[in-house]
Amino acid sequence: MSLKGKIHICGMTHPGRVRDHNEDAIGTDEEMGLLVLADGMGGYKAGEVASAIAIETVTKRITGSLPDLKRGEVDQATGLSADSMLLKKAVEEANRAINGASKSQPQCEGMGTTIVACMFYDNRVSIAHVGDSRLYRIRNNEFQQITLDHSLLQELISRGFYTPAEARKSLNKNLVTRALGVDPTVEVEVQEDVVLVGDTFLLCSDGLSDMVEDDDIHLTISTFSANLQMAAEQLVQLANENGGRDNISVILSRVEKSFEAKKGFFSRFTEWFG
Repeated sequence: MSLKGKIHICGMTHPGRVRDHNEDAIGTDEEMGLLVLADGMGGYKAGEVASAIAIETVTKRITGSLPDLKRGEVDQATGLSADSMLLKKAVEEANRAINGASKSQPQCEGMGTTIVACMFYDNRVSIAHVGDSRLYRIRNNEFQQITLDHSLLQELISRGFYTPAEARKSLNKNLVTRALGVDPTVEVEVQEDVVLVGDTFLLCSDGLSDMVEDDDIHLTISTFSANLQMAAEQLVQLANENGGRDNISVILSRVEKSFEAKKGFFSRFTEWFG
């Protein structure tokens, strides 16, 4: 089922005002309802290699596997849908690809990347992330951070050492506790949720979230809600105006129409009389 016309997607990435090259990467596919954002790290330009591998690997795995996906099945071990398991495995494959490249290419030794990705299907969304790139949702004008950073700072907040307000002033913002490519295996955090028509989702690197307060992100998206591409551009501009100390990447998507999966007669019959 193509989601083109049902979900509006746009994105933008920018090097910022301080860095001389961009180690972020983004990828989107409206047909599949796939959004992927990665924030690379490593030696000279190795970060951009890691983020590019992440985007390419995840997109390629999803594209190749989606036609044969047995939708409706649930993984017994995790309780996750087939779509969520596919997204999880795609991110794990990206981890292996980056880790392998870092070992075989001396100039890329030690490279890694954060990642946040989501895939829409059957009026639902699967979300996978590793690191501190984030996914937010606006529903009924409520702005909510859906992912929780894999970072030292977030651990300190969770343990009560910092309040969220105090954390914004901390010097430990960029110390991630989990990233793709650093080790042969990685723990991918996966979530599932229903989506409603009108929901707006934001994927972003910390180049945005560190430079712009959540309230200002929300206000900007709401102000330019009629033009998501302009909203994305304004978010990047705002991060740059506030210093632009890192690469800045954003992907915005809005659910325009319902995309419930078509069900066969037998499925409907069992729902009616099951």
